[in-house]
Amino acid sequence: MPDPISWSVALPYLLAALLFGYLLGSIPFGLLFTRMAGLGDIRKIGSGNIGATNVLRSGRKGLAAATLLADLLKGTLAVLIAGRFGPDPAILAGLGAFVGHCFPVWLQFKGGKGVATYLGVLLALAWQGAIVFAAVWLATAAITRYSSLSALLATLAVPVALFAFGKVQVAELFLLMTALTWLFHRQNIARLLSGQESKIGQKG
Repeated sequence: MPDPISWSVALPYLLAALLFGYLLGSIPFGLLFTRMAGLGDIRKIGSGNIGATNVLRSGRKGLAAATLLADLLKGTLAVLIAGRFGPDPAILAGLGAFVGHCFPVWLQFKGGKGVATYLGVLLALAWQGAIVFAAVWLATAAITRYSSLSALLATLAVPVALFAFGKVQVAELFLLMTALTWLFHRQNIARLLSGQESKIGQKG
């Protein structure tokens, strides 16, 4: 019979991984990049979100791409670094990065909706799921031009795919993150239903 886990030993590492992921995820790259570019506070543009989709509404495609990449990589890096200490710290660091992006302490816990960071965590934990995410997102975006709908359907497909791939622990993490993503997109869902949601590249 395997020895039971020593929580007195493991817990500090797990909490450290969660905190590390949170702090890395809480870096508001969209806000930092737009300020450095002289565009002011991105929270006063469009939807007020600090993510790449709202940065794109500023008309600066390069800044939007940089924001997308940075927000994605902070999720990936959190998992890869914490993963050196085992799979459980990797998963907790990924969750921390996602939560940090959505609730950054530096911005009074008002951050982005976490889709890019979600994808970055997914890339590090289960690249197969990232392919599913990308395929669903791109197909939906090509047909509808709605970034929010693309994200909602892509995140819905991910846990299903991960369970199908037999990655149960990772699937459980993304089931939680998908539920949070849908919660954060509740206003987008309302606008989609009313036909008032902005499309990709549309300002305002």
